[in-house]
Amino acid sequence: MKKKKKQINNITNLPESILNLLRSRTARSHRIKEISHALHISKHNYREFQEALAMLENQGQIIKLKKRRIALPSSLKRISGTIQITKKGFGFVMDEQNGEEIFIPAQYLHTALDGDMVEVQLFAASRGKSKEGQIVSVLKRARETFVGTYHRSEYYGFVVPDNPRVYRDFYIQPQNDLNAKQGQKVVVKFVKWDAATLNPEGQIIEILGFPDEPGVDISSVIRGLNLSTTFPPKVEKAANQIDFQLTAELVAQRLDLREEIIFTIDPVDAKDFDDAVSLKKLENGHYQLGVHIADVSYFVPEGSIIDKEALQRGTSIYLVDRVIPMLPERLSNELCSLKPDQPRLTYSCIMEIDQRGNVVDYQLTPSVIISKRRFSYEEVQKIIDDQESTDPYATILREMRDFSQKLRRIRNQQGSIDFETPEVRFILNEHGKPVEIIPIQRLQSHELIEEFMLMANKTVAKHISKISGKGKKLPFIYRVHEKPDSDKISHFENFLNALGFKIKIPKNVTPRQFQDIMNQVLGTKDDILIKEVALRTMMKANYSPQNIGHFGLAFSDYTHFTSPIRRYPDLTVHRLLKEYSNSIEPHRVKSLQPYVKKVSEMSSERERLALEAERESIKVKQVEWIADYVGQSFDGLISGVTAYGLFVEITPYLIEGFIRMEDMADDFYLYNEKTYSLIGREFGRTYQLGDEIRIRVKSVNREVNQVDFTIAEESL
Repeated sequence: MKKKKKQINNITNLPESILNLLRSRTARSHRIKEISHALHISKHNYREFQEALAMLENQGQIIKLKKRRIALPSSLKRISGTIQITKKGFGFVMDEQNGEEIFIPAQYLHTALDGDMVEVQLFAASRGKSKEGQIVSVLKRARETFVGTYHRSEYYGFVVPDNPRVYRDFYIQPQNDLNAKQGQKVVVKFVKWDAATLNPEGQIIEILGFPDEPGVDISSVIRGLNLSTTFPPKVEKAANQIDFQLTAELVAQRLDLREEIIFTIDPVDAKDFDDAVSLKKLENGHYQLGVHIADVSYFVPEGSIIDKEALQRGTSIYLVDRVIPMLPERLSNELCSLKPDQPRLTYSCIMEIDQRGNVVDYQLTPSVIISKRRFSYEEVQKIIDDQESTDPYATILREMRDFSQKLRRIRNQQGSIDFETPEVRFILNEHGKPVEIIPIQRLQSHELIEEFMLMANKTVAKHISKISGKGKKLPFIYRVHEKPDSDKISHFENFLNALGFKIKIPKNVTPRQFQDIMNQVLGTKDDILIKEVALRTMMKANYSPQNIGHFGLAFSDYTHFTSPIRRYPDLTVHRLLKEYSNSIEPHRVKSLQPYVKKVSEMSSERERLALEAERESIKVKQVEWIADYVGQSFDGLISGVTAYGLFVEITPYLIEGFIRMEDMADDFYLYNEKTYSLIGREFGRTYQLGDEIRIRVKSVNREVNQVDFTIAEESL
């Protein structure tokens, strides 16, 4: 006869019994069922057992893992790092010790918000799978303020954050609502977040206004990303106190190019001009290309109050209706800007280039120039196209065009990938409302400047490699671009196959191979879509002290030298070039290494933030514009297919909206993941990625910048 197991009837000490059992065992984690059996928990007491587990978890004395397992915190490894939360609601934390990425499922985020410094408890590793974990504490909040829309229920108020990565609403107590009205955009200050079962608590500190009021949309983007639109008074004062006189002594220290034919070519609405160009045909048939860049480093010494502010900003940010500059206006629009007919200090990269596009000789030197003309891209293109033009610079401009096109052909032959994607600009009225969206036309004048800047950037980077030599690696900032990873390549291949292109992409693809693939598919009806997906396939370019080359450009050496008014890495590159032009002490080289690493990391981070701000400002203006066209029909392209409906991009305005499955009532549609398509079960109608489609604007929600479409009747 089997002996009955002794069951626990007195549950007073149950939490302590659970802890003692876990401490007595050597395994790192245990199944809950295993623990209940070991403690002889009866069905009658199982609810109390679950409550004891919940209490221990809330107290942080045990950790709940996947597959109904538990462990003591001391038995699992902990790491710290910054959490990046995706729009889908899960997160990743980079292990600072080994660079491994830790996956954090949505249910284990606890009270962490995007960008927070957190402590992560690692789960027991599954064979062959990436590491996973859960947040056990927030070490440091990334930010204190958030932008969102205020709503009021019967008993309390709450703010819905604009940023989809902030996945919880903020609870607002009545005394903290600043008398905000329903639907207003507000700035909320983080107060506390005690438990994941509750919402974070906030306090409204500023009311921006209703979404449709002038300027509120862009202000929301600026405040939401915590961008500073003004300079501290001390920085402005320091900039305004800079007094510059071009003396004979200063000119004697530089290459004097004031008599040379040098000019700038920029957007028509540009206010700062940091690059100028010149070109001469030499007797040996080579060209002498001059790229002359504003010498910001002369005016902004390393470590000065202006320099510290510029480092924190990292880059100028170009929003639809304004620019947030890296440098105060006194520098960016006056002293450093290469205005016509004004002597300006520059740093020149003068290259002798042979007929095969090789730089056979070069000179990098501080200089002084006088720009002979301020051209816009459109003005240059008009002169180039008009064979009868009497403009005094028509001949040199055409020669520049021909030479730049030759450089472009050579670069493409070497495997450089062309990723020019469509862009739009806006015509705004006096209230900042978009009245017209205009596709930006890619001109030969754009390509002219692009090729000349690429050549200068490459030459500067190669110069550093040349003077570094063996065993004398000089700290430097490179613009690098890694190869795309195999998973993204596989996804891109599947995407092309779904569009009907039977293409096999090598896992270890080279730039030339990738370019050949792109040449096969571009020029088709899916051109725009393929370019967008190809861009997402590529790794993002960034700044690094390690020269790993630039995959997209197919350059082994590349940097950013040509825009020091608006990019901090360029300013640092100028300083390093000057310093390396003289003998440099070993201790100085050693001290530059951590500095270059810091600048690279900060600049990459600020660049990502600037791109996010610029894209958001474009999106809010696109949504504002399309709001006036509810009920009207447009031609579009299916840019995404999901089980829930279709994403469609209106061409040529690049406005994306969503057709919900419930609005596709003409059939019951089945989602085919392999072919990126929805197929009607009854009538066989198919909607596939890349298909052209006629849509009608159903609704626009400016609060969350969301556009809904329906299929226009003429498409059915």
